[in-house]
Amino acid sequence: MTGPLGAEGAPTGVRGGPGAKSPRRGPGGGARRQLRARTRSWAPLPLLVPALLGLAFLLLPLAALLIRTPWRDLPGQLTGGVWQALRLSLVTATAATAVCLVLGVPLAWLLARADFPGRRLVRALVTLPLVLPPVVGGVALLLALGRGGVAGRWLDSAFGVTLPFTTAGVVVAEAFVAMPFLVISVEGTLRAADPRYEEAAATLGASRLTAFRRVTLPLIAPGVAAGAVLAWARALGEFGATITFAGNFPGRTQTMPLAVYLALQSDPAAAIALSLVLLAVSVAVLAGLRDRWLTAP
Repeated sequence: MTGPLGAEGAPTGVRGGPGAKSPRRGPGGGARRQLRARTRSWAPLPLLVPALLGLAFLLLPLAALLIRTPWRDLPGQLTGGVWQALRLSLVTATAATAVCLVLGVPLAWLLARADFPGRRLVRALVTLPLVLPPVVGGVALLLALGRGGVAGRWLDSAFGVTLPFTTAGVVVAEAFVAMPFLVISVEGTLRAADPRYEEAAATLGASRLTAFRRVTLPLIAPGVAAGAVLAWARALGEFGATITFAGNFPGRTQTMPLAVYLALQSDPAAAIALSLVLLAVSVAVLAGLRDRWLTAP
């Protein structure tokens, strides 16, 4: 009825019994771990020197900003206009991120899951604002959504909506330049996600919209969150498209980057203080991303 038992009553050869054998390690397992440790801890000089130079190139301007900041006069530099511009920047960047989420997540799903003619061209056009100069983007927005633009004249005549040189125009300009960051992040996450979960939901009778809402969206939530934070940070720092399409009106369209540019012409100390505030906000965004969204395992 039973197999041979060891001295303690456990079957011999079974894990945990006296006759159990330790699991066999694959050939060269220890050597591979040692080689991996050496590869990670040792860097050749031809790579180390340019790497350190690149690090210094990126950190030196930030260090100069901290060194030249008038710390004693900093509270006086941060006047009410600064907080007004910062508040406007935070509100418009958040609204632009919401627009990116509502429009960008379905667009990313279309690029990742749907098969249609010209998909590569559509993907290239979606990512175009990444390489397009922001000022050119602002000019394009004026020609499209301005009062005499292609779609702007229709919005003005039919609904009385005028976007240029308004707070809504700031949101539009920021969403235009920030949406590609969200689309790229979400599309990459969708391509890495296993589509068999959606197929299984479809076999159980779920519609494609229900499968996306109940199955796909929870799977890609980390990618959506990372893309949203990146889009928010890009919208917060937008300058060229904003000043071209929305202008620079304090309290209405003057965001923090525009306030820095204006202060640099008349009061460099105030510009440094404003830049320090934006730097602190950017560092907070990177800290909010957490390493699991920025670094590979």
